[in-house]
Amino acid sequence: MRTFSRRLLLISSATVAGALAFGSALAEDLKLTIGYQTVVEPSKVPQADGLYEKALGATIDWRKFDSGADVVAAIASGAIDIGYVGSSPLAAAASRELPIETVFVVGLIGESEALVARNGSGIAKIADLAGKKVAVPFVSTTHYSLLAALKHDGVDPKTVEILNLRPPEIAAAWERGDIDAAYVWDPALGQIRTSGEIIVDSAKVAEWGAPTFDAWIVRTDFAEQNPATVTGFVKVTGDAYADFLKAPDAWSTSSEQAAKIAKLTGAKVEDVPLLLKGYVFPSLADQASDKFLGGATAQAVTATSQFLKEQGKIDAVLPDYSKYVSAKYVSEAAASN
Repeated sequence: MRTFSRRLLLISSATVAGALAFGSALAEDLKLTIGYQTVVEPSKVPQADGLYEKALGATIDWRKFDSGADVVAAIASGAIDIGYVGSSPLAAAASRELPIETVFVVGLIGESEALVARNGSGIAKIADLAGKKVAVPFVSTTHYSLLAALKHDGVDPKTVEILNLRPPEIAAAWERGDIDAAYVWDPALGQIRTSGEIIVDSAKVAEWGAPTFDAWIVRTDFAEQNPATVTGFVKVTGDAYADFLKAPDAWSTSSEQAAKIAKLTGAKVEDVPLLLKGYVFPSLADQASDKFLGGATAQAVTATSQFLKEQGKIDAVLPDYSKYVSAKYVSEAAASN
């Protein structure tokens, strides 16, 4: 469940230094708006350090969103340029034929999203959700995973009281005792699991045939007018992933990276290393392969859309989703390294 924005920098096959200098020279008055979510992932470090602003030579308005559906609404209205979403809101947006492009796959979601049942709720397995109040942000990756889990175990969603709540609202409702279970991500996940038990996580749901992922998307008109900016944004993001992937154990609870991520996301610093391990992060080189933006991502969006149509969450499935996925920017960013 989750959830675009950025501008300037000409990346060529020459040198990164020259590209950055060129970008800065052209972007003295450049301003862009990026919609992010409080997901624990590597690019929070350059965001905290102001590296995007430095690389793009731009003023960036970072806006925090609680769900991908909210990010999509902001992109549709033109309020943001680049946004962070999950695969379910991405599929819903593409199915509505919104002018967007997926430019970077953040990661495949695993244990970082989970269904938690309140202690004493009488819920020990998915079948026990019938007749219970379960909160989830609608049209999010967790909403998709919840519906997929119910389908897997033969539970009619109509027998479950599924409530549309954003993560902060889920944490508050849990504290009040208003809900029996919730499918959500951190920091809300970390808060509610202290008085609950995980029934299933998205790694298991993926094994059942319903994988989910997060991605950065951009408005098509913005990308067409500012291709170098999008490439620069992707490069900074990819560099953060490379830093994590080369030494993931270095991002420990005592590391500067964990502290910066915790401050931006609201997650507990001691939980950051474990949450990072709850994703499969593709490298910049892998992004353009057929495993991701080069093929599988569009296929995953298609499969997600088909499921959402089956569940009555969207009106129709498009015959082709390839135009909503672009490997151009990751390819250019990788070539500049």
